[in-house]
Amino acid sequence: MQKRVETPDFAEVTPTTAMAASTHGGRAKCLQRLIRLGLPVPKTVSISFDGVRHIATGHRFATEDLLALFGLSPLVSVRPSSEVADWGGPGAILNIGMNDARHAALSRTHGAETAEALYLRFIQAYAVQIAHLDASAFVPGSGASVADALAAYEEEMDEPFPQDPARQLIDVLRSMARAWDGTSARLLRQAKGAPADAGLGLVVQQMALGVGPAESGAGVIQFIDDRTGLPQVTGRYLSQSQGRDALSESEGAIYLTKDPRGRSLEELCPELFADLIGFGELCRKRLREEMQIEFTIEAGRLAVLDAVRVPRSARANVRVAVALADDRIISKDEAVLRVPPHALIDLLHRQVDEAAPRDVFSRGIAASPGAATGRIVFSATAAQAAAAREEPCILVKRETKPEDIRGMHASVGVLTERGGMTSHAAVIARGIGLPCVVGASGLRLNTRERTITGDDGRVYRDGDVITIDGSRGEALAGAAALLEPALDDAFRTLLGWADAARDIGVRANADTPADARTAREFAAEGIGLCRTEHMFFEEDRLTVMREMIFAGTPEDRAAVLERLLPMQRADFVALFEVMRGQPVCIRLFDPPLHEFLPDGREGLRELADVLNLPLAKVTRRVEALAEFNPMLGMRGVRLGITIPEIYDVQARAIFEAAVIAGEAGAKVVPEVMIPLVSAKREVELVKSRIDAVAAAVRTETGQDFDYRLGVMVETPRACLRADEIAQHASFLSFGTNDLTQMTYGLSRDDAGRFMGAYVREGVYLEDPFHRLDLDGVGELLMIAAERGKSARGDITLSICGEHGGDPEAIAFCRRFGFDYVSCSPFRVPVARLAAAHLALAGRREAQHQSAAE
Repeated sequence: MQKRVETPDFAEVTPTTAMAASTHGGRAKCLQRLIRLGLPVPKTVSISFDGVRHIATGHRFATEDLLALFGLSPLVSVRPSSEVADWGGPGAILNIGMNDARHAALSRTHGAETAEALYLRFIQAYAVQIAHLDASAFVPGSGASVADALAAYEEEMDEPFPQDPARQLIDVLRSMARAWDGTSARLLRQAKGAPADAGLGLVVQQMALGVGPAESGAGVIQFIDDRTGLPQVTGRYLSQSQGRDALSESEGAIYLTKDPRGRSLEELCPELFADLIGFGELCRKRLREEMQIEFTIEAGRLAVLDAVRVPRSARANVRVAVALADDRIISKDEAVLRVPPHALIDLLHRQVDEAAPRDVFSRGIAASPGAATGRIVFSATAAQAAAAREEPCILVKRETKPEDIRGMHASVGVLTERGGMTSHAAVIARGIGLPCVVGASGLRLNTRERTITGDDGRVYRDGDVITIDGSRGEALAGAAALLEPALDDAFRTLLGWADAARDIGVRANADTPADARTAREFAAEGIGLCRTEHMFFEEDRLTVMREMIFAGTPEDRAAVLERLLPMQRADFVALFEVMRGQPVCIRLFDPPLHEFLPDGREGLRELADVLNLPLAKVTRRVEALAEFNPMLGMRGVRLGITIPEIYDVQARAIFEAAVIAGEAGAKVVPEVMIPLVSAKREVELVKSRIDAVAAAVRTETGQDFDYRLGVMVETPRACLRADEIAQHASFLSFGTNDLTQMTYGLSRDDAGRFMGAYVREGVYLEDPFHRLDLDGVGELLMIAAERGKSARGDITLSICGEHGGDPEAIAFCRRFGFDYVSCSPFRVPVARLAAAHLALAGRREAQHQSAAE
C-alpha cells in the first residue's frame, strides 16, 4: 500500500507563502517576488524539494487537490525549479489538461486550427518526454493531425491517450522528478557545482494560452545588451505562439522596439509594451538585478510567466554590477562580490567570439588565456622577422627554451607539442600576457618539412593562418572572430572598490620595463619577483655570458662580467623609474649555466667561431657543464657561492641603479632575493658579499641608500629550517613552482604527460602546478611561516610562484598571515578581486558570529 504523505508537499504561491530557494527552488522564489511586486503572474503552485522526492519514490500525491486550485477544466504548465538556475532541470511541459473535451471547447471559442495546434503540441510532448516513445512518430510540423497522433500513441502504448487531467499531471510530475535523479542529469549539474543531493522543485502554473482571436502571443524581453551590459531593450515576440521554444524556433518573430526592418510590439501594443518597460524598471530596483522577462499576451491581456537573471558575458556582468552600485541599488561591496574573480580573464585579453563558428584542429592545455590569430612560424628567428614586417605570427615549437624568449615576445601566440602549466612556454606566456596552448600531444610537428599535422590529420604549413585560444586550450584553423579586451571605466571602478575592501597586498612578477608598465596599469603594489636571468638572453648579453662561462679564472670572469654591469644597471634603472618608488624584489641569477649554451654540432661550431676558441675546447666545456638533473644541480645560490662574481656584479648594478633612480626623484628600497636556499650558511655567505658591495657603492657614490635582503624559499629543507634562515633575512618569498616540484618529486616540464590520467583517477584532485596543494605544499608553507615569524617577528612573508593569483592560494596566505602575493601582471586584477572577495566574506562571517553571540 502506498504511504500518504502528511506533510504539505505543495502550496499556492502568494506574497505570504513560506518558501525559499533552498526548499522550493529559485524559479518558485522569483515568481513569489514578482507576485509581491504586483506583476500579473498567472496562478502558480510550487511543489517543494521534499514533495518532488516523494513523487519520485512513488508516494501518493494529492494531484486532485492541487488541480482543484485551478478550478474546473484546468489547463496548466510544469517547469523545473532548481535551487540555482544554472543547475538546469527537465524541460517544461505546456497545456497539461488538454483532452478531447477541452479540444472541442477550444474549437468553439478559439477556432478549430488553434485548438488542433494546442492539443497536438501536448500529445507530442507527452508522448516523447513523458511516455518516452519514438520521437519520429510525433515530429511537430510533420503534417500529422490530432487524430493521427492519438492513433499513433494508442498503437505504441496499447492504451488510449490519457484524458484525465490528474492522470496527465502526475505522469508529468513523476517523469520530471525521476529525470532529475538520473545519472546523466546528476553528473551534468555536479559539473556546474551542484551538490550530489541537490533538490528539485516543480512549478505548476495556469496556462496563459498566447493564442486567440484577439492579439495574442508569447515573447521575452530584457533591458540590457547581454554582451556589453549597456542599456538596450532587446527580445522577440511571436503572435499566436506559446513558450520560449516556439519563439526561438520561429522565423516569424517580430522586434520589440520600433525598427525600420519590420513591425514591432511597441507599435502593435504600445500600452502593453509600456507595461513591460515598467516591469523591467521595477524588477531592477526591487530585485536588484537585470532581469529577462518571459511574457504572454492573451486576447490583449498581459501575463508574466517567469523572470530570470539576464544571461550575460563577463564584461557585461562587470558593467551591470557597477551600474547597479552607481544607482545605489546595491552596495559597492556587493558589486565586488557579484563578479567572480576568474571571469576577469575574459576582459583582460582578446577572446574568441563564442557566437562565431570554431574549426578546432588540435587541443592541449590552456596555459595562458586570450586569443590571437597569425601565420605559423617554427623558430624564434622567424618570429622576429615576422614582427619586423609587422606580420602577426604564431610560434609553433615542440617546446620552448630560454633562448626562445625574444621569439615569444615577437609572436602573438604560442603553440607547443609538449609541456604543462609550469613549462617554460606557459610561465613566460602568462608573464607577458601571450595566448598560449601547451601539451598539444595529438599535434605532430615536422621541423624539416616545416609542417604540423592536427589531431584530425589536417596539415598546416609554414605561413598558414591559425588562431590560438589559450582560454580553452584549442588551436583553430584560419582567422576566428575575436572580441577585444574590455578594460573600460567599469572594470577600473570595480577594481578600485575591490582594493578598498581587500586586506592583503598584490604585487606582480615582472622581468622587463614593459612587464612593469603592465603591472602599473593593473595597479600592482610593486614587483614581487624580477627574474634577472631573462635579461641575459639578449643577443649582445648572451655573448658576454658565454665568454664568462669560458673564462678560466675568477679575475677573468669578473672582467667579463664588468661589461654586463652597465647593461644590468640600465635595466634596473628603467624598472625603478617605471615603479616610481614602489618596492621591487629582484631575484639574483638562478638558472644553470648550460641554458646559455647552444645545442647541437652547428651551434657549438658557431660558438667556437664567436669566442675564437677551438671547437674541441668548446665541446669539452659544454660537456663538463652537463648535468643529469640540472634543475637540482648547479643553479641558484649554489652558483652564487661557487662563482660569486655573478652575484657581485648584479648587486652592484642594483645598488648603483637605486642611487641613480633616487637622484632622479624615484627613490626606491630594492629587495634582493637569494634563490634556491636550503641552508642558513648559504645566506650568511651571500649576505656578507652583498653587504660589502653595498658599502663599496655607498663610498664610491657618496650616497646612502637602503635595501632589504631576503630568501626565495623553494626547497622543503628551507621550509623546515625557516627559523634559522629568517635570522639573516628581511623577507621570505615562497617560490611555489619549484617547491611543488621538489615536494612531489615531479618534473614540471614532463608532468603534463601523465597529469591528466592522475587527475582522472583521483590520485591528485588537481594539477598541483595549476592549483596549490594545500595539504602537502601548504603544510610546508605553514611550518615555514610559523617558524620564520617565531625567529623574526617583523619578517615579510609572500608567495611569488604561479599560484600567487589563485583564489585558494590567496585564502591560504591570508589565513597564515602572509603580507602579499605576487603573480604575473595579467593575473593581478584577478588576485585583487579574489582578495577582496575573501576579505568581505571574512567580515560577513565575523558579523554573523558576533550577532549569534
